[in-house]
Amino acid sequence: MSITDLPTLLSALTPQLQEGVFAFCVVDDPTGLTPVVTVQEREGLTVVVPELQALEAGITVLFRAGWITLEVHSDLEAIGLTAAFSTALAGAGISCNVVAGAFHDHIFVPVADVDRAMDCLRALQSAGAT
Repeated sequence: MSITDLPTLLSALTPQLQEGVFAFCVVDDPTGLTPVVTVQEREGLTVVVPELQALEAGITVLFRAGWITLEVHSDLEAIGLTAAFSTALAGAGISCNVVAGAFHDHIFVPVADVDRAMDCLRALQSAGAT
């Protein structure tokens, strides 16, 4: 069951780091790639793929990221969750790119900041539990 209550969402964040490095790239044709995210914009198709796939395909990597999934089953109409974790990460000097799935929120952060981002999100969860 999805959750909309912000205090409950925060206390149940449960950030999980996905294995590997992920690359944000722009492609004309995603054939042969296995994107974890796609976004069609006027300027082109943005894909997020395992970095090795991008490198093997000779695709320019625009951003190298670690992928953190918030395991809490957040409702797509929940209010304040994205603001809460993005504010916490910004306060720690960490940029984030957010994608909401039907069940979970996914946060892409610079590879160099993955450990700090995980610590920040765990602290946010702990604070939400009090």
